[in-house]
Amino acid sequence: MLKGQQTKAAIIDAALGLASQIGLEGLSIGALAEVTGMSKSGVFAHFGSREELQISVIREYHDRFESEVFYPAMQHARGVPRLQAMFDNWMVQTSNEIDSGCIYISGAVEFDDRTGPVRDALASSVTSWQAAVRRAVEQAQEEGHLTREVDPLQVAFEVHGLILALHYEARFLKVPGAADRARQGFVRILERYRSTLDLPPRKR
Repeated sequence: MLKGQQTKAAIIDAALGLASQIGLEGLSIGALAEVTGMSKSGVFAHFGSREELQISVIREYHDRFESEVFYPAMQHARGVPRLQAMFDNWMVQTSNEIDSGCIYISGAVEFDDRTGPVRDALASSVTSWQAAVRRAVEQAQEEGHLTREVDPLQVAFEVHGLILALHYEARFLKVPGAADRARQGFVRILERYRSTLDLPPRKR
């Protein structure tokens, strides 16, 4: 990358680390200048506004989320194996963020009652991931792993709920064993919606 691009990438990396601790609303040109050791004008020159800085952080977080959670799961077979991999990777990501916080979750709290480009960028990222989970459920139905009678939106909703519960209990309440309960919850979701076509023959 050109020097300017490298500098901007370094600023975004620092901004992402800062946002994970104090939230997107805590980001400012001044705070970032202090963290990076740059001048305010130097940071401002790369973004032009605090809003553009926030959007850049959201995009960077989404890119990293995809590379760590989504793309590795695509290496698994369609159906439940892929859905399982997506959930497992998501669990790892969430567990790693227990101390720092999740931009998707903290951002939703900060911007749930607002309008504007920052909220739109955040909502777009979350929606695209939810669509990927729903598509994985649909593929599991197509492969005969999950019953076609269930609404894919319902399954995706329940899976997302496990992650939100894990983050709340592990990060806020410090409840031990929350990750194990989330994994058990996912197993039960699969069992509840499993297709009879995918069941092994009963022993006589």
